[in-house]
Order: sequence, then C-alpha cells, then structure tokens
Amino acid sequence: MDNDHIIIQKIEQGTDGARKLLCYVQQFSWLEVKEHTVARIRAWSFEDWETPFAAMGGDIIVGMATIAKTDYYPLPEIYPWISTIFVSEAYRGRRISEKLIDFANRYAKEAGLERTYIPTANVGLYEKYGYRYLKDIVNYGGEIDRLYVKEL
Repeated sequence: MDNDHIIIQKIEQGTDGARKLLCYVQQFSWLEVKEHTVARIRAWSFEDWETPFAAMGGDIIVGMATIAKTDYYPLPEIYPWISTIFVSEAYRGRRISEKLIDFANRYAKEAGLERTYIPTANVGLYEKYGYRYLKDIVNYGGEIDRLYVKEL
C-alpha cells in the first residue's frame, strides 16, 4: 500500500473507529505507553478538543496520534501536546508520522490553538516537520526528554 492511500481521520467516541483504535493499541509494540493509552480510550477521557487520530490503510489502522491538554510531564501550562505518535512497524518509512502530525496541527489550528508541542528523547526526528527544540523537560518517571514546539 502506497502512502497516497493512507487517510488520516479523527476518531469519535462510540464509533467503529474507536473500537478499531482500541484493538490497535492493545496490539502495540510500544509497551511503555500501551496500558495508559488503552485505559484512556476505554474511558474516553478526551475533553474539549482533545482527540485521537488514526492513519487508515483501507479498513485497517496503521498508525495513530493524539492531541491532548496534558502528557507524561508535570507541565500543565504547556499544551496542546501531540503525543502517542505510533506507526506499525510494517508501515514505517512511508512518512505516515508526518501525515498524522500535519493533520493534528491543522486540527489544532482550526480549534484556535496557536502552537503544538511534541516531547521526545530523539534528536533530529521532529525538526524536519517544522518543530524547534525548546528545552529539556523531566517526565513523571524522572527521565529527561526534549520538548519541541511548532507555531501554527
């Protein structure tokens, strides 16, 4: 499946898409966020403009991301976070993460938000999507991550 056939969509509560997303996350290889993300989808703890997005390859989910007010950091003054960016291993290298991030940024702008933040331990990953390094941050696990910001 080529990248032109990957569609990004907002997932709505109580839909078939929400059910598929829950099944997708339950199969995550990203174990550090799996349990928390499953619980968040089950409880549908998304408020206001918060939501998950899915990258769809036909009828199957091949990637996901969320936009949220909080993330794994004690920084309530910083939001919105684009988080839980994950693409299935078989679909990596096709710029699906970029499509998810672009979609989330358009969504944030339409919601009246002026910037988005992405936390990561990686260097050189999100700069190519227009993000700039802001500062180091400490997550709830006590580890240091890098915080990136993009003005919309």
